[in-house]
Amino acid sequence: MNTDKVKLAIAPIAWTNDDLPSLGAENTFEQCVSEMALAGFTGCEVGNKYPKDPVVLKKQLSMRGLQICNAWFSTFFADGKLDETIAGFMDHMNFLHTMGAKVIGCSEQSGSIQGTDRPIFDDKPTFNDEQWHLVAKGYNKLSEMAAEKGMSVCLHHHMGTAIQTPAEIDRFMAEVEPSVGLLLDTGHIYYSEGNQTVIMDILNRYMNRIPHVHLKDIREEKRQQVINEHRCFLDGVRLGAFTVPGDGVIDFKPIFDALDKAGYEGWMVVEAEQDPSVANPLEYAFKARQYIREIAHI
Repeated sequence: MNTDKVKLAIAPIAWTNDDLPSLGAENTFEQCVSEMALAGFTGCEVGNKYPKDPVVLKKQLSMRGLQICNAWFSTFFADGKLDETIAGFMDHMNFLHTMGAKVIGCSEQSGSIQGTDRPIFDDKPTFNDEQWHLVAKGYNKLSEMAAEKGMSVCLHHHMGTAIQTPAEIDRFMAEVEPSVGLLLDTGHIYYSEGNQTVIMDILNRYMNRIPHVHLKDIREEKRQQVINEHRCFLDGVRLGAFTVPGDGVIDFKPIFDALDKAGYEGWMVVEAEQDPSVANPLEYAFKARQYIREIAHI
């Protein structure tokens, strides 16, 4: 891949988990960003232990040769919370802009069960036509706001939400303006559908609308355990359903090849929420970095 166009980042969720703060509670911000740099990454997303002051955060990251490339933002448009969501987005966007990020990854959390104890495959939420309309209207507005800052908005399709499956991704992409992008998350789409073909289908269908990529692998036996035992999303995290590229069932070579052929330009982020007391974050960061170096030549 073209190293002038593609940059590698890693998410702090392997060190300290935002959804399950007990996972990695012992790990400090300084340890997290130092080990990211040590493993050979040049960017990261934002975790719950990161300093909120951009001046402080920039100093800590620049000492380690890191920069912020994105940070999760939850939207609640389908719930009718347009004004509240936009107000929160403004602050979030301004922070990311100050940090030099170009992309804002958003997840529509109306009705989401990802943080609950409800079985992730049995109780998945869905939207009616009116909710889809509200979501599209909201994301179009966010995209307009971001464009004024020279930034782009993309949807993070996610397990336990109403925009999880290929059909739901297709509907979202059809309803919003072309300026709204898709954050391709390899792990979440495989988790949802259980095969690699869907990853490639979505990648090829929306290649020119993907400004950000999450590289996440799946342990199929853990995924099946979640299904068979009717487990919730967070149980899957604790069990180790997610892992880094090269450690699960996804073949990333065709993914990298397709992105390279299309001239993808942007960040690719290793993101694998695991229990750091079981899966040492530094060890897995090195494992992911070596695998990507071997497969994608970056």
